[in-house]
Amino acid sequence: MTARLLGLTSVLALAAGTAGADMNFNRIASFPVVMNMAEGEDIARESSAEIIDATADGMTLVYTDSPLGVLGMIDITDPANPAPKGNIALDGEPTSVAVIGSIAFAGVNTSDSYTDPSGKMVAIDTASGDVIGECALVGQPDSVAKSPDGSFLAVAIENERDEDLNDGIIPQMPAGSLQLVPVKRGNLDCDGIKTVDLTGLAEIAPSDPEPEYVSINAEGEIVVTMQENNHLVVVSKDGEVLSHFSAGAVDLEGIDATDERGALIFTESQEGRKREPDAVTWIDDTHFATANEGDYEGGSRGWTIFSQDGEVVYESGTSFEHAIVQIGHYPDKRSDAKGVEPESVTFGTFDGTPMVFVGAERASVVGVYDVTDPAAPVLAQLLPSGVGPEGYVVIPQRNLLVSANEADLIEDGGARAHVMLFEYQNGAAVYPHLTSAGMDELTGWGAISGMVADADGIVWAVNDSFYGFQPTIFKIDTTQTPARIVNAIRITRKGRPAQKLDLEGITLDGNGGFWVASEGRTDRVVPHALYHVNAKGEIKKEIGLPAELMAVEKRFGFEGITKIGDTLRMAVQREWKDDPKNHVKLVSYNIETGEWGAVRYEKAQPETGWVGLSEITAHGDYVYVVERDNQHDFRAVTKKIYRIPLAQMQPAPLGGDLPVVSKELVRDLLPDLTATGGYVLDKVEGLAIAEDGTMWVSTDNDGVDDHSGETMFFAVKP
Repeated sequence: MTARLLGLTSVLALAAGTAGADMNFNRIASFPVVMNMAEGEDIARESSAEIIDATADGMTLVYTDSPLGVLGMIDITDPANPAPKGNIALDGEPTSVAVIGSIAFAGVNTSDSYTDPSGKMVAIDTASGDVIGECALVGQPDSVAKSPDGSFLAVAIENERDEDLNDGIIPQMPAGSLQLVPVKRGNLDCDGIKTVDLTGLAEIAPSDPEPEYVSINAEGEIVVTMQENNHLVVVSKDGEVLSHFSAGAVDLEGIDATDERGALIFTESQEGRKREPDAVTWIDDTHFATANEGDYEGGSRGWTIFSQDGEVVYESGTSFEHAIVQIGHYPDKRSDAKGVEPESVTFGTFDGTPMVFVGAERASVVGVYDVTDPAAPVLAQLLPSGVGPEGYVVIPQRNLLVSANEADLIEDGGARAHVMLFEYQNGAAVYPHLTSAGMDELTGWGAISGMVADADGIVWAVNDSFYGFQPTIFKIDTTQTPARIVNAIRITRKGRPAQKLDLEGITLDGNGGFWVASEGRTDRVVPHALYHVNAKGEIKKEIGLPAELMAVEKRFGFEGITKIGDTLRMAVQREWKDDPKNHVKLVSYNIETGEWGAVRYEKAQPETGWVGLSEITAHGDYVYVVERDNQHDFRAVTKKIYRIPLAQMQPAPLGGDLPVVSKELVRDLLPDLTATGGYVLDKVEGLAIAEDGTMWVSTDNDGVDDHSGETMFFAVKP
């Protein structure tokens, strides 16, 4: 079946905003799962939170940590302050977990190879941490679900394929199956396990079903996704196949399907894109929702509601992805693959409203849908998750939604894996902070770097080199909540998108145009330079650095630019070759005389990583700078705004001794960066100061490349 439904109600509802709504989900806490390691353990090891569930009382979270081979537990008696309960070591790789009462039932992969898969179910008392039961399975378990009455478990025995063998094309034996495991008196009943044969059902590879994910409704019926086969099966609690059907395909329009260009251009299409669903959840006894992540041949970038006989009741089309585009979470480097990759889907009823939660793995977002009418879901919110959300659990009795985010970026110097908690509360939605919703044309954005304030609540911002083929000046209206991008001015050179720019600063020229600073990177032929840009985005003048600076230049150049009279001031991010340790230059350029000069600024000495400047802006009798380290989450130390007396900004000639200015702390931003329940984002890149002294601060989301995609854009009042 092919669907072209666009789900326009979703986009329109979110564009209208929920600031005035009575009840909304807001994040209240983030827990780095590395904190569950015992004292003295090597916390530099990779850890992860993948599939997650909660005890019946809603006080303890249990999640699988595949890299460590453990089940992790978190005490959420106080959900705003989650506390570690430690890890439980398992003999193998935990793949999924379901909790009945206080007993956790984990699927554990013990396979020696793809051709010799094996696994087991393990029952663990979460109060004591003891293993109280264990059953052998017929192969490698992937997904585990519990029946609502707690009487049995459904286990998808995937026996996953070797993706390096024959390009991952199936069939690859041995075939997977579905196993039903009875639970009696709080423990596994190994003798009662029933195996359901799923071969011969799918058209693509009938001999190799590769079941991916399972969910059980109140009648004990199990829905199973066969992602690689693009197929769905409904099985009774007795093991009878009740129905099965293809997941079908979708025609996608208005997408970005090209990866290499470094630009957000949503004018392409893909016809007949197979859904290839990953996660599935029942929303009532006759309907279920799928997250259509895709595999090699598919991925429809959205989600679908089916009736259990195969009818498509609702198809999101591109509406979910488009809403994500507008809040700056679109992962451009996945454009030629599966876009935002909806991977997880969860159902819960909060305050009488049935809701579906759709997690986009690559965008690190969860969409909150009101499914009161399954044929017309309404997108109520988009919530920021950690990197790579994999699993969710709802705890309606405590008004909690919890996400498990599997990506641990320690090897790349990024954020650690986190579990995040959201509360359904009486109040306005806090996220997003910035959106392009309401523009005539679908406008993506990200990697916001430099900013400057204008009159009437307008802030101008630029994106950095992540969007190398689409350098842009964004006009932001801060008088709206959330703040709105109302115009996107593309920077051009001779009528074409200007290339070889790494925009890290912007300031007004006083005549309707702008000066922008490009950081430069010589090894990539990106010049360190200043550009005069008119109101239409056309580059009118380019100014390279003088020989005195080029002789000592390094990769980390200008970060921020501000204009005082006829003089431009630029902050250099880190030390260049002639700078003393922990000192950087504040460079000046007189646009009338062409004269260059500089002073020096002493920055903090970091214990880990590095510290640099990321913005400069003038206001009143001071010049303000942002000084930050490159550390994320609980490791972050320096995210601060300092000010320098303007009287000390008297530049000395380049090449000689440079005076060192004094600095005064204006604000430590660490409390602001955790005020919305998230972890500290590393890149505080933008600072704009309005006439009344209000400071607008923004973070750079790296174009959602190895990043959660979250952009914080907030005001600091004087």
